[in-house]
Amino acid sequence: MIKSVLITGANGGLGKECARQLALQDGVQKIYLGCRNEEKAEAAKKDLEKSTGKFVFDIFLIDVSDLNSVRSAIDSLDEPVEALVMNAGGWGGEHPMDTTENGVTRVFAVNVLGHVLLAEELLKKKMLTKVGLYVSSEAARGIPGMDERPNLATSSVDEFATIADGSFFTSRSDSIKPYAPVKYMGALWMSSLARQYPDVRLIAMSPGGTAGTEVTSSTSSLKTLMFQLMIKMMCLVGKMHKVEVGAKRFVDALLDESYKSGVFYASKEGITGPVGDQSEIFADLANEIIQNNASEAIHRFL
Repeated sequence: MIKSVLITGANGGLGKECARQLALQDGVQKIYLGCRNEEKAEAAKKDLEKSTGKFVFDIFLIDVSDLNSVRSAIDSLDEPVEALVMNAGGWGGEHPMDTTENGVTRVFAVNVLGHVLLAEELLKKKMLTKVGLYVSSEAARGIPGMDERPNLATSSVDEFATIADGSFFTSRSDSIKPYAPVKYMGALWMSSLARQYPDVRLIAMSPGGTAGTEVTSSTSSLKTLMFQLMIKMMCLVGKMHKVEVGAKRFVDALLDESYKSGVFYASKEGITGPVGDQSEIFADLANEIIQNNASEAIHRFL
């Protein structure tokens, strides 16, 4: 049973639906809605209270793409949380390959760097006590016909650092290609972190192919428009599932202790259906040296 949880990116989509489902679980007393926009957070809070009949939601202002915002948010937390869902992410806005003041791309900042700081500071301060969940994607191990498996030459610290700063990619105008390697690094970091904190379950989980979530960054890109069209076609033929199904994967992983710490779970086949350990598909995910290299590369930018 979990009494308190913090969810980033909680004002809409998977984050909001995860909050809704958790509010209906017995014993949940407080859900922090981690949002960067106060107005949207207030609207989400009111809607969740109306739809659940529960008044367990607190607004927690945080912009995970801004490390100063993350630090301020951590300082504002006045009591530990039992669970953390690192859901905020996507493709990094309209300019995903722009570099932040920390030297990483925006897509890396919002998906990985801010969450690394958030989770590790909470763990160091003993402010995260039971379970942490990092939201990854099947793209991190490759999706046939959609996303190629991240193809690294050496998986060294230096090479992982080039994913973070964007120099790994031949084109800085491509808003889609960086997503898979970025999510791959996030999953590897989570596995490395799990070995450092054996008393807290730390899991990576993909929501799967979820209709109704916004991952695209800019409709000005022809490739992005084509991707959106492909998503719509997949929805029509039943190759994607509803947001309720994707969010339920998060809830299940938080509440069911059979989901093991240090493991990245996603669809066993394709992007829907039963989940399983992704290292059975992509062995590098279970390689501790590679996990540590990814983690060390991330920490160069903190």
